[in-house]
Amino acid sequence: VQLQASGGGLVRAGGSLGLSCAASGGTFSGYVMGWFRQAPGKEREFVAAISGSDGNTYYADSVKGRFIISRDNAGSTVYLQMNGLEPEDTAIYSCAGRYYRSVSFYASGYDYWGQGTQVTVSS
Repeated sequence: VQLQASGGGLVRAGGSLGLSCAASGGTFSGYVMGWFRQAPGKEREFVAAISGSDGNTYYADSVKGRFIISRDNAGSTVYLQMNGLEPEDTAIYSCAGRYYRSVSFYASGYDYWGQGTQVTVSS
């Protein structure tokens, strides 16, 4: 499966941005989808994930209550709505997929990756 992320940009603290990740080449509903981010000089970290068919969602504590992950299986797209953005959210955000397994909070658990999209939050 191929993943194509879009929607990053520059926003002031307190603002909102929405990311999208379009998938092609697979049965999208069978994939757990996740968002990860990597800030300069830091390791890649889990942001959010959503299961395939039942749509259960999972969040890192740092984004819980501010970010919302969702998916459109018919449109083969996963979204990340980011609200109340903080400078600490500045990073390259990447979407990832894993096929027909339980949700993973680790990057190593994902088989497919989209290219990253830059999110910059100014103070």
